Amino acid sequence: MENIMLNITKGVVISLIITLVLLFIFAIVLTYTQVSQSISNPVIIVITAISILMGSSIGNRKIKKNGLLNGALIGGIYMFTIYLISSILNWRFGLEIQSIIMIMVGMLFGILGGIIGVNKM
Repeated sequence: MENIMLNITKGVVISLIITLVLLFIFAIVLTYTQVSQSISNPVIIVITAISILMGSSIGNRKIKKNGLLNGALIGGIYMFTIYLISSILNWRFGLEIQSIIMIMVGMLFGILGGIIGVNKM
């Protein structure tokens, strides 16, 4: 059980680090190019999905079972962490349809990453 929790934590941390790196790159692109800021929401959803997929896949690599559950946990904990940070930084933060879509994307890609991670040789 302890090993599973360690791997889930590892998956969440890896996801958060990947997110930070990709968002930093996106911020540089927005700053130094003529890319419209209107693409921010779709890009953030894609960055979130990629980050959770990679983190969940890496976190589940050594577990070798329950990829669906562990992946969903990684996606859920990641999304909870992001929304907790967002609510602390923005007092007017609320749960909207965009937030619900992000949570669903996070859970779905966590599950997908869990399946990939468990089935890697």
